[in-house]
Amino acid sequence: MVGKTGAHTQFGRPPDHPAGAARGSGPVTVGRDEFEVIEALRARFEAAGGPIGAGDLGIGDDAALVTPPGVGQVVLATDLVVEGVHVDLATCGPEDVGWKALMVTVSDVAAMGCDPSHVLLSVAAPAGFPIERLGDGVAAAASAAGCAVVGGDLASGPVLVVSVAVVGPVPDGPAPLRRSGARPGHRLLATGRLGASAAGLRLLAGNPMAAGPAVDAHRRPVARLAEGRVARLAGATAAVDVSDGLLADSTHLALASGVGLDLAVGALLVAPGATRDEALAGGEDYELVLATPDPDRLRAAFRDAGLAEPLDLGRCTDRPGEVLVDGEPVPPAAGGWRHRF
Repeated sequence: MVGKTGAHTQFGRPPDHPAGAARGSGPVTVGRDEFEVIEALRARFEAAGGPIGAGDLGIGDDAALVTPPGVGQVVLATDLVVEGVHVDLATCGPEDVGWKALMVTVSDVAAMGCDPSHVLLSVAAPAGFPIERLGDGVAAAASAAGCAVVGGDLASGPVLVVSVAVVGPVPDGPAPLRRSGARPGHRLLATGRLGASAAGLRLLAGNPMAAGPAVDAHRRPVARLAEGRVARLAGATAAVDVSDGLLADSTHLALASGVGLDLAVGALLVAPGATRDEALAGGEDYELVLATPDPDRLRAAFRDAGLAEPLDLGRCTDRPGEVLVDGEPVPPAAGGWRHRF
């Protein structure tokens, strides 16, 4: 993927964890860390040069920002869903896979405070896989997100692989949100409660026929497009989507901004049926973490837009590299998922 350097990174970003294992269950320890691979590739791509203009943004955030010749700036994002890594076909139907593949990509655009306009869909699938049913899920998600699927590619393969690429215009007004805009003293807020997807995965692991809000959250996440747009217009300074877990993704924001974190994760931030550990490290919630110098303005803007008010998460500090959760220090890279290569 082309834009971020996180587990959900625009060049390597996962909604990625082994199927049947919650993201917070800990990283795999064999092979190279995915971030090492991302940095090696970034160095090669940047050395090769290319049309990255002033004010544009390449690898290193939720999505890329580019200015093609003759048009305005656009936002680009791409993501992969791989059978056995991101999804378990024993617990998610083809329609769910299609929905999820599109929504997790669109979520990167939401984190920039922008909207998607067009989508490319590529699918590699084994013989007999019902690609049309997967397409139904993609179509439903595209309709919900307000974008159009305009092309892509199909190929046969040993396992299901779904690739979604999204483009959208950068609107007039405040600049797109980035991970790097938070400053000491800025408040952090989350657009919703966390841990539901991990709780849903846990329930499905015990019973593939499980149902309920947590299972729905895992199978059919919803990108927070309206929330990202409103936050950008209401003076938010930075954002990241919670794809790999609150701790992992908020730390990505802090590192990009050069700040520390003092998080307060009380019961109000934990989704019904989820554990605190699932809220901290479960991932795949696709809520947004927002930084702002004026949380009252942000809450008022959400109310005026008919959106649920964002939840207080803590603040940014002037101690880069330090992450506190309820006053206790958290080791670097605690929680979240990382691919190994």
